[in-house]
Amino acid sequence: MTAPAFRFELLATDGAARRGRLNTAHGSVDTPAFMPVGTRATVKAMTPDAVRTTGAQMILANTYHLMLRPGSDAVEKLGGLHRFMDWPGPILTDSGGFQVMSLSSLRKITETGVTFRSHLDGTAFELTPARAMEIQRQLDADVTMVLDECTPFPAAEDVAAKSMRLSMRWAELSKDAFRERPGYGLFGIVQGSVYPELREESAKALRAIGFDGYAVGGLAVGEGQEMMLRVLDQTVPHLPADRARYLMGVGTPSDLIRSVARGIDMFDCVMPTRSGRTAKGFTRRGEVNLRNARHALDPRPLDAECGCLACTRFSRAYLHHLFKAEEMLAGMLLTTHNVTLYQDLMAALRAGIEAGRFTETAALWESGLSRGDIEPL
Repeated sequence: MTAPAFRFELLATDGAARRGRLNTAHGSVDTPAFMPVGTRATVKAMTPDAVRTTGAQMILANTYHLMLRPGSDAVEKLGGLHRFMDWPGPILTDSGGFQVMSLSSLRKITETGVTFRSHLDGTAFELTPARAMEIQRQLDADVTMVLDECTPFPAAEDVAAKSMRLSMRWAELSKDAFRERPGYGLFGIVQGSVYPELREESAKALRAIGFDGYAVGGLAVGEGQEMMLRVLDQTVPHLPADRARYLMGVGTPSDLIRSVARGIDMFDCVMPTRSGRTAKGFTRRGEVNLRNARHALDPRPLDAECGCLACTRFSRAYLHHLFKAEEMLAGMLLTTHNVTLYQDLMAALRAGIEAGRFTETAALWESGLSRGDIEPL
């Protein structure tokens, strides 16, 4: 059976907000979409079935971590990432640029790529654009990301310019090395820190190379929401309207709403899963810390409008007890809830765009998120 062509369909717009569908070799993804992060071929504290029940259609895995353990050769021999982790749907793999940025004491960047030592055992590795493409092919990623240098924040303009232009050269080398296959796509990554002229230069360079989708990288690294949104305002207009737009590593529910309003189609972030393991719940009325003593005797659900297992079967008091007792089920239930909340938000935004009511939908969610938790008993 021939795989479908890799294609982004723009189905509706409302202002700058877009409702679309990304078609891949392993199925389609309705956008705007949030991808749960499965860095090491698992979404932490969730089974694949649990991830599917949240409504998630696509997940993210990470090239850097999987090349170190168990190794891309092993994953390929075992049938690829979809079979290895029992996720038959689409998978996007981050090329490892962000992780390499965080290894400043263990890596060396050159024109041809980056050499680094494993944070696990000190083994030396070299990651070039061509090697990054090959690893992601072995993993069988539906969406492959170019190798880039994620510019740290803050960065002086000359430093950001040098970093961005290196990433653009790597992007061209990544495109040259990428193996075209039906249903599989390659995304470029816009860099340039917080400087409008650099972001525009980067976007134009990537468009000249030509990619199946375009990501905005180098944000959510400490610049704050106001600056992030300003960078999006300066960057998104330079991206092609007929390709998916992916904002990497973002963010809070408010970040997602305001970025969709600016024309972003895809997101990933560890926030809902990491927060779920540390007792922070996201609800339609803001954030909740389930370690707080006021939940100890509260029989109400975490979010009365949520249909997840944590909210339909258990009380706040029980979740509080699990965290205080340091039971594994605590993180499992709250992570499932948080990912469900993010998927519910995305579904609501898609419906709002389709109905021409995105502004009202966004305002309703923003209002709820800022109201604060329900009154204590």
